[in-house]
Amino acid sequence: MSTKVISRKILHNHSTGSVHIGSFVKGHLMPIVAVLAAAVTCFFVPFDAQYLGYFDLKTLATLFCTLAVVAAYKNIGFFSWLAKKIVLAFGTLRRVVFALVLVTYVGSMILANDMALITFLPLGFVAMDSCNRRDKLPLVFVMQNVAANLGGMLTPFGNPQNLYLYSHFQLGFGEFVKIMALPFAVALLLIVGVCFSVKGEKVTLFAPQESTPSVWRSITYGVLFVLSLLIVFNVLPWYFCIVVVLVALLATDYKAVLRVDYGLLLTFAAFFVFSGNLARIPSVSDALSRLVATSPLLVGVGCCQFISNVPTAVLLSQFTTDYTNLLVAVNIGGLGTPIASLASLITLNEFRKREPQNFKKYIATFLLINFSFLVILVVTQLIANTVA
Repeated sequence: MSTKVISRKILHNHSTGSVHIGSFVKGHLMPIVAVLAAAVTCFFVPFDAQYLGYFDLKTLATLFCTLAVVAAYKNIGFFSWLAKKIVLAFGTLRRVVFALVLVTYVGSMILANDMALITFLPLGFVAMDSCNRRDKLPLVFVMQNVAANLGGMLTPFGNPQNLYLYSHFQLGFGEFVKIMALPFAVALLLIVGVCFSVKGEKVTLFAPQESTPSVWRSITYGVLFVLSLLIVFNVLPWYFCIVVVLVALLATDYKAVLRVDYGLLLTFAAFFVFSGNLARIPSVSDALSRLVATSPLLVGVGCCQFISNVPTAVLLSQFTTDYTNLLVAVNIGGLGTPIASLASLITLNEFRKREPQNFKKYIATFLLINFSFLVILVVTQLIANTVA
């Protein structure tokens, strides 16, 4: 074999390896950043017994159970089947867009925002492609993203940061809903307003028919999902529920356990270490305490724009007892920049993969709608704080 051939093979393997590494980093950016951030703080706070107290096992258990059950539902095509049944019932572009956004909105309350997007973004693409209206994909994807981020804020299990704060501050369900009712209502009005701005022209929608999902599996997974939620409401201990869910899924669909978003769980665990260590560094702790004291709402929203809403919730919860404004901040703070929430990064990557030629249009639409919504919701909460 000639030297040139060998050189070409080495260069090809090197290039392929670089592409694989680059793809891996892009696909796991959040957990990688979280682990690196945690590792840096470990240099300032040596490992000791206090590290074990950093982890909120109840939050991690609830998140694992929910993600596992959702993965099982996805494996039997339940969500795609249900969503397509809903979308096919509508006959105008406005109604189709509204149905796609509404399905994502409601889905995020149950599935959590990132899982709702993973489930329903492909549906949005199929629907617009079938209507021959791919020109509307930027708007549809952006509104599905906004719906996922804002729809999940009404329930403790709708967004990952909600699970954590609900457990961390030991909130009651009624109190949680009361705090989030105003921003939820305003967000719903804004979303409906944008959807109704779409022209009501007739469209012919074709989507491949899905086979009906297994009834007994659907019921079984429904029971497991309810069991997962009982952890949130302190009805059953987390260790009991996680064993039942794990054993049941291993018996019915072990692939669901393999398809859990372990990167999200790792992200949470890493940021527990990150925030726990920062709280033990006197200079950092004092600075953050003073900063958050000025305005938990504005500081929380601002922090989300740079490090995302989940780590913001974990970090700032160590430095304030104003859970009302912190809770609102890390929910509406998911709007804004594409890195303000993991859900936004999921949507961005999905759009770039499916419609790269319209990526600039997507970014422009994303920034316009996200920051418009964010400003309105922040002002609304500031007024509510003043009135209260």
